[in-house]
Amino acid sequence: MNRRFRLFFLLPLAIVACTAARSQQNPADTGALFRLTRTIGPDIADFTVDNLGNIYILRKDNQLRKLSPQGDSLAVFNDVRRFGNIASIDVTNPLKILVFYREFSTILELDRFLNIVNTIDLRKLNILQVKAIGLAYDNNVWVFDELDAILKRVGDDGSLVDRTTDFRQLFDTVPDPIVIRDQAGFVYLYDPAKGVYIFDHYGTLKTHLDLRGWRDFDVIDRSLLGRDDHSFFRYQPGTLNMQEEPIPAAYAGASRIRITPSVIYVLKKTGLEIYSRK
Repeated sequence: MNRRFRLFFLLPLAIVACTAARSQQNPADTGALFRLTRTIGPDIADFTVDNLGNIYILRKDNQLRKLSPQGDSLAVFNDVRRFGNIASIDVTNPLKILVFYREFSTILELDRFLNIVNTIDLRKLNILQVKAIGLAYDNNVWVFDELDAILKRVGDDGSLVDRTTDFRQLFDTVPDPIVIRDQAGFVYLYDPAKGVYIFDHYGTLKTHLDLRGWRDFDVIDRSLLGRDDHSFFRYQPGTLNMQEEPIPAAYAGASRIRITPSVIYVLKKTGLEIYSRK
């Protein structure tokens, strides 16, 4: 990453969404503001969190479980054998949860009780190779078709709603995104080897940012968040302000870290550790 963009900042990344008054604090590290409140597990393969604070636990046996912010079980999705292993879960809309099965190019849409309400078979659109999907602004689904090198928007009925220009006409080397986020009027594609590609909803490329090697990429209020093994990063497109914060020792060895204003979720081999604001 270009070092000239890196500006160390006093406020930990974990509280970037807090008020300006709180931003005047100067704690030594995130450990000064957050404490471990509980651990969920073990045998957790992955997890995500919706905007209501509900936690979605994907166990190593492919069972998907929904927990309340307090850790109470709310729903279980056990239909784990029909389509193979779950590749990703999108809970952008808690009322329309996307479960993606890469091996079968199939997307299940679940309601808030984790009941299946719709199935999208991408093979019917001849979309056979996909790594990344994401919920679109209009509740359709963004899909990056690797074979066609096109970002496509697919409807609930499995129809093709819209598509971008062939990426091979736009770029010397085609991006290979693993994350798609639709936030605040833009679509963000993240390729760890090539960086962030930002499009508008009409499929026009707005910019490419050379932010490589990030893990746990996310977008919150047009701020780009991610990390490596040593630091958290936050970048606001259109500025030179790259904020960097050392990862506390307590989070070492995490396979995934998710940051919200009041809770930090840290997935380790021993389980999902939940750190809450003191």
